[in-house]
Amino acid sequence: MRLLCFFIFFIVFKVSSSQNINLNESFIERYFRDIQLLNELDTKTSFTIRPISLSNYEISDDSYKNIFSDIIESKNKEIKLSLLPIDYIFDYNSHHPYNRNNGTLIPNRGYQHLISLGIFAKIGPLEIQIKPEHHFAENLSFNGFWDGHYDAIWAKRYIGWNRSDIPERFGNARINQELIGQSSVKLKFKKISIGISNENLWWGPSLRNSIMLSNHARSFKHISFETHKPINTKIGLIEWQFVTGRLELSGFKPPGSDRTFQGQKLWIPEHNQARQGPDWRYFQALIFTYNPKWLKNFYIGTIRWAQLYGGFLQGEYNWLDEKPGYFPLFTSLFKTSPDLADVGSQIDEAGGFFFRWLMKESATEIYAEYHFNDAKVNLRDLFLDSKHSRAVTIGFRKAFKNKRDKDFIFSYEWTQMEQSGSRIIREAGSWYYHFMINSGYTNHGEVMGSAIGPGSNSHYFEILKHDEKYRASFSFEIVDVDNDFYYLAFESAQDFRRYWKDLNFKIGFEKKFKNIWLSTNLLYQRSLNYQWQLDDYVEPYYHPGKDVNNFHANFKIIYSIPKLKN
Repeated sequence: MRLLCFFIFFIVFKVSSSQNINLNESFIERYFRDIQLLNELDTKTSFTIRPISLSNYEISDDSYKNIFSDIIESKNKEIKLSLLPIDYIFDYNSHHPYNRNNGTLIPNRGYQHLISLGIFAKIGPLEIQIKPEHHFAENLSFNGFWDGHYDAIWAKRYIGWNRSDIPERFGNARINQELIGQSSVKLKFKKISIGISNENLWWGPSLRNSIMLSNHARSFKHISFETHKPINTKIGLIEWQFVTGRLELSGFKPPGSDRTFQGQKLWIPEHNQARQGPDWRYFQALIFTYNPKWLKNFYIGTIRWAQLYGGFLQGEYNWLDEKPGYFPLFTSLFKTSPDLADVGSQIDEAGGFFFRWLMKESATEIYAEYHFNDAKVNLRDLFLDSKHSRAVTIGFRKAFKNKRDKDFIFSYEWTQMEQSGSRIIREAGSWYYHFMINSGYTNHGEVMGSAIGPGSNSHYFEILKHDEKYRASFSFEIVDVDNDFYYLAFESAQDFRRYWKDLNFKIGFEKKFKNIWLSTNLLYQRSLNYQWQLDDYVEPYYHPGKDVNNFHANFKIIYSIPKLKN
């Protein structure tokens, strides 16, 4: 009987097969977005929900069609077994961690690598991807938050560390671990799928700093209900992804966890509000993207997420009359009560809007994200104090040809995570921190959104040469590191000398050699006033603080296993 039901399901639904370019292979996905800008790729997808599926693209380059090696494939293509590419990532930092959108990799000084290989199987509507990862990191010691800061400064630093799980260093030993990686099991029919997954996700149009969800942290286990191809309706194309998952702690302490201030210990060990000790978090999120039929290549959408402690979900908060339910994402959009004993105060949430506009005729693209990490009181509050608790990213890209008819792409992206001026009369707290969810918006010790982190800002400039044989780029980035903490710690002293700024100069190179894709990034980082370190007793008053240099190297090698000959 079960076999008969499966056969009927198999026949009735028009199933589709699609294999993803996972986010460890993100430079291949970036290639597709670039050639779309160059008007060399036909696709209806928005590039706002990633990982992407190859079935969404009309690809003229056969080398990108044959990333996966089919071992078995039936004539009707409803049964398939494929070998997935072998991914190898090498990452090195000379002085202190430089860490951006790299999934399982951690903030690390020294050398670390990741190796991943796997298989893909399809039986009718059922698709299984097994893509485990091996991760090794030297995890060498480095100079973190300056021991020479006054005790009062350490106390203010711990305000953030007690509201987020973002350790400077992941313990004192080398890390050697095996993980389930970018694996998934999904049922797909027509353009919709449902399944369980551990894949990294990226939401929104941003290329460098996705505010709401990125692959900066390790992937998390989740259930998903999504479109894997845009759905055509009478009013335009729609895409969505709805996920419910589980977030975990890192298990590592912040530096100086044994320090005290005014007789009180600075570090408060992680716990839920029922004081049950470290707890996992229940996470739920939705992205919805809409492309109006009257505006070709214009995409607008919304993202919302919510998280709460597992103990709260399971009824351990016995002083509350209500329970949150399994769909906290769809509770009230507004803060209905300021009472800390209210159910809503136990839920950490964020939401906002984005758009992406691709103008193919002029080879230009603009995009933006605008999100809030604190619920508004009502619509009036939203309009009167629209900057409160907001974070924003704005991006611009333009393709052009030089005198030799070579293709170039200029990109600029600006991200501001720092609190706005409204904090003077209405404190919002830094993004990814929460006063009730002490681990913040993190998974395994890293922020799940913008890679520059809480309170930081970024200006990123890039010029890329796109050639049939290779791609080369040069980029420059200015990062204000955690200005929210800087103002909190040094505002009373009126010390305007200590801004910590990173100047990042990067050279990138990408090339395909038969079955091997290579991506290389070499970065020189000059950190001014590293860790806000400056000697108060040196003359003249305005003198340099601790400026340091860091060299960062990242190599990605993707090996596509040759197809077996018949």
